[in-house]
Amino acid sequence: MKNTPTQPSYFIPEPLDNTRLAHLCGPLDENLRQISAALDVTIFRRGEKFIVSGSNAERAVELLERFYAVANKVVPIEEVQLALVEQRSGLKPRAPGEAEAPEAASKQDEDDGAAAGAEELSELVSPTLKTRRSDLRGRTPHQIQYLRSVLEHDISFGVGPAGTGKTYLAVACAVDALERDAVKRIILTRPAVEAGERLGFLPGDLSQKVDPYLRPLYDALYDLLGFDRTQKLFEKQVIEIAPLAYMRGRTLNHAFVILDEAQNTTVEQMKMFLTRIGFGSKAVITGDVTQVDLHKSQRSGLVDAIHVLKNVRGIAFTHFASEDVVRHPVVARIIDAYEKNSSIEELAALPKPTPVKNARKKT
Repeated sequence: MKNTPTQPSYFIPEPLDNTRLAHLCGPLDENLRQISAALDVTIFRRGEKFIVSGSNAERAVELLERFYAVANKVVPIEEVQLALVEQRSGLKPRAPGEAEAPEAASKQDEDDGAAAGAEELSELVSPTLKTRRSDLRGRTPHQIQYLRSVLEHDISFGVGPAGTGKTYLAVACAVDALERDAVKRIILTRPAVEAGERLGFLPGDLSQKVDPYLRPLYDALYDLLGFDRTQKLFEKQVIEIAPLAYMRGRTLNHAFVILDEAQNTTVEQMKMFLTRIGFGSKAVITGDVTQVDLHKSQRSGLVDAIHVLKNVRGIAFTHFASEDVVRHPVVARIIDAYEKNSSIEELAALPKPTPVKNARKKT
C-alpha cells in the first residue's frame, strides 16, 4: 500500500509588498531555512507565492502569515526561533509587535458565558516582567508556570535541562522586583564546582576567583540592565554575587536571592542556603539533575530537596522539558536523544547511579 503524499499548502502575501517580503525571508532567506528545519517542511518561493510541503505545512504557513503581517521591519532570527518554540510547546505563537490583549479576550469569553475557556486562557497568559531593555514574558507553558510560581511563592525551584530559560527568567524576575522596589537588593550565588575538570588554585582576589563560575549571571544582568547600570548597582552593593560558601551565618532580608546550578550543592549546602531566607525575601533555585558534577559519593542537594520539600507549603517546583529549550533547535533534539539513552531518574539516583548498559568502564 502506497502512502498518499501530503498536499502542499500555499501562502500568497496580501497586499503584496516587496520590502515586507524581504523582511519576512530574512538575510539570504535565513528565516525560511529556520522554519523549514524546525518543522521539517520544504518551502519553495516562486515569485510572490510560497509553496510549503510536508506534514507540518499548515503550521509553517500560519507562521509565515503572522510574521508577514508585522514585517514592516526586519524580522529577527531570534523572534522566528522563539515563535517556533511557542508553537512546539502548544502555545499560539505571537509575532513581534503583535498586540496581546488578555483582558479583552477574557471579557469576550465572559460575555459569551465561557467561564471555563476564560480560566484556561488566563493560565496561558504569561506575566509580563518590566526590565530596562524590554518587557519579558514566558514563551512556553512551563515558562509561564515558572514565572507565576516565582511571583506567587517565597521559594521556587526551576528544574530542567540546559537552555530552558531557568536562570535568565529568574534574573529577570529579580530585576523586575528591584525596579518595583519590592526588594532592596539582588543576591546571586553558585556553588564553585568545575564541570568535570580540575582547575586548581586560581589567581587573584575573591572576585577574580569566582567570576568564571558566575559569568552566566553577569551575562543575564548585562542583557537586562545594560553594562553601565549593572556596574553602578554592583558599586552600590545593590547587586551582590558571591560563592555559596559565603552564605553561611547570614540572614538575607528584603532580598531576591538566586541559587544557580543547584544540582552541584551538597545536601548540607542546600539546607544552609534555604535557611538564610529572611523577611521580605524571595529565593529561586535553579538546576539540572542530569548535569551533576559532584563526586559520585556525594548526593546532590537539589535531588534531595525535590523529594524532601515537595509537599512543603510556600515552596513551588517547576519541571522543564526539551520542548522548553529556547536555544538552537538542535539542542532540544540532543536533550531528547540523551534522555532516551538514560532516564533522568537513573542519572539523578545519586550517590549510586544506575550503570548504563554497555558503558565503557573508566581505567
